[in-house]
Amino acid sequence: MYHYADGQYDRLPALVADLVHRQVAAIFAGGPPAAQAAKAATKAIPIVFTSSDPVKLGLVASLNRPGGNLTGVAFFAAALAAKRIELLLELVPNAATIGLLVNPNFPDTPAEVADGQAAARAKGLELQANYARDDDELEAAFADMKKRRIGALVVSGDIFFNSRRDQIARLAARHAVPAIYEWRENTTAGGLMSYGTNLVDGYRQAGNYVARILKGVQPSDLPIVQPTRFELVINLQAAKGLGLTVPLTLQVAADEVIE
Repeated sequence: MYHYADGQYDRLPALVADLVHRQVAAIFAGGPPAAQAAKAATKAIPIVFTSSDPVKLGLVASLNRPGGNLTGVAFFAAALAAKRIELLLELVPNAATIGLLVNPNFPDTPAEVADGQAAARAKGLELQANYARDDDELEAAFADMKKRRIGALVVSGDIFFNSRRDQIARLAARHAVPAIYEWRENTTAGGLMSYGTNLVDGYRQAGNYVARILKGVQPSDLPIVQPTRFELVINLQAAKGLGLTVPLTLQVAADEVIE
């Protein structure tokens, strides 16, 4: 049984309620909104999620001993704000204002904005949050960034943005905004660069947990899987289109360089 909300988080309670009604053996919840909806719907059905910081979001009691009926994979996306800004500045050293594209409906957004602002202040920069929850607001956000002369942009790993990665890459190119993303998939779609965990590997690990639960293992006995490495991917074609030269030091440090 498969339900897909495409970033429309108001649909999640009804979708989860349907799964609970069908008495499924386990629920996989991809992303914090789905995980929160699933947790609110059932304390009996095992839930495996992918999330940023599941303790901070109140999904589990601790990483090593999650307790209850939930476990999963943590990406700790918001915690990487400082590193993403640092990488952007290697490409765009003269950027005085950094933009942060976030979805106001995404549970991680308050923490991501706070972390981003703290990271920008530490480097003597200004960070401006730009909010978008649908296609119209996405177009408007990029137009506004151009008006405000945003020097570089950090794009949240929100599910809605990930589902619009081709559109966002085109908007960033059209408005000449150098942007860094969380997922490799954004860079292969034409984005400038990404820094974060491997999304495919995270889902593979979550799938492994689902398989173990279906064989009888309790979610409370499965510690939260935490990332062991982060990937830097750079798209040289996107850099060329923006008139940027990627320093050799950055290319050498990258896990993958797309020609």
